[in-house]
Amino acid sequence: MSQRTGSADLPLHGGRVPAWLSDRMTALGVVMCEAIIHHYGRDELLRRLAHPFWFQAFGSVMGMDWHSSGITTSVLGALKRGLAPRSKELGLHVCGGRGKHSRQTPHELVALGDRLGFDGGGLATTSRLVARVDSAAVQDGFDLYLHGFIVSDDGRWVVVQQGMKGEVGQARRYHWLSEGLESFVDAPHVGIDGETQGDILNLTDLRARASRSAQIELLNTLGAEGVAREVAAIERAKSPAPAPEPQMMLPHLSLPAHHEVRRGDVVMTRLQGNLAAAAERGPVDFTELLQVPGVGARTVRALALVAEVMHGAACRFSDPARFAFAHGGKDRHPFPVPIHVYDHTISVLKSAVSNAKLGQDDQLHALQRLDAESRRLEDMAAAVSFEKVVAEERARSGRYGGRSIFGWEADARRIA
Repeated sequence: MSQRTGSADLPLHGGRVPAWLSDRMTALGVVMCEAIIHHYGRDELLRRLAHPFWFQAFGSVMGMDWHSSGITTSVLGALKRGLAPRSKELGLHVCGGRGKHSRQTPHELVALGDRLGFDGGGLATTSRLVARVDSAAVQDGFDLYLHGFIVSDDGRWVVVQQGMKGEVGQARRYHWLSEGLESFVDAPHVGIDGETQGDILNLTDLRARASRSAQIELLNTLGAEGVAREVAAIERAKSPAPAPEPQMMLPHLSLPAHHEVRRGDVVMTRLQGNLAAAAERGPVDFTELLQVPGVGARTVRALALVAEVMHGAACRFSDPARFAFAHGGKDRHPFPVPIHVYDHTISVLKSAVSNAKLGQDDQLHALQRLDAESRRLEDMAAAVSFEKVVAEERARSGRYGGRSIFGWEADARRIA
């Protein structure tokens, strides 16, 4: 049986991702997916996309606003654009999207099924059921507006969909995974992201099985008017009720409304490990093995965080803000996107994946060692000042090709 993996608060943000960032998100997202598939297989990538914390970190390392609901739209959009031309090679397809694109999901699945030989009609029914459950069976006040369906050639799938509650400026993201799914109404979610806001009627909870059956029986026996009379009688006779059975406790990632990244948003020992690993492994692995022109210490620092997203354990993604220290954020938090660094990161990963396809795995294994070194050094790395790291990045931003939705940072020199 699938299990929920956690929840998160997602401030609802509007606007569009600028082309200069969305193009890079597409390139980085696809090459990271390729590397994950190479190391761990296609099913493992689906499991990660179905994990709410990993998904948020994935978007954060791409330079999106680290806490925003916009990560959902932009990541799914980047993968849909980037995986489409590689679908034959990777065996992955992204359907649906936001608004009117979400309603095209069943048609896209039927067309894929006809082309690839799996039951596209059955998956189209699955898509509708998933949307129906999260809009009707989970009555939490969030209206669905995004539905992404990622399916492999063998019919395994993950669904990521999101609802909004505009009056409070909040979004909630829901994750589903086909692996181990036995029922669409008995605790089917892998994870739900969003802020707890009052009482929620969740008829998909395992403990609601008797309630679902009783509701059907009452409706058949009394009819709609009879049920209304019974409800009115219960309301009149209401007395203090016993404390309800506690809800199942899940890991909860609270993503605050503030735009800036604060020290409390980051697990500092982990960031110190990332920085120390980049300093120690960089001269050994990335000068001798990668030989990518222009790669310097700052790029290796970004790669340390990218490597963790590719190789890290699930428990390490509780602080998605930390992954913004790879490539910043489009709104200048924690610092502007360092374009030169970002482009070198993509070049390194593309080189590593291309060589791996030829049987030369040294470069990809160098990234894996970088992640392992980050974890090893966490408890022994010298303490760093959060404020100093942010200040240094902002001071050097122009030289790294810093860019945000507000424009370019002023400095013509290039270092990465």
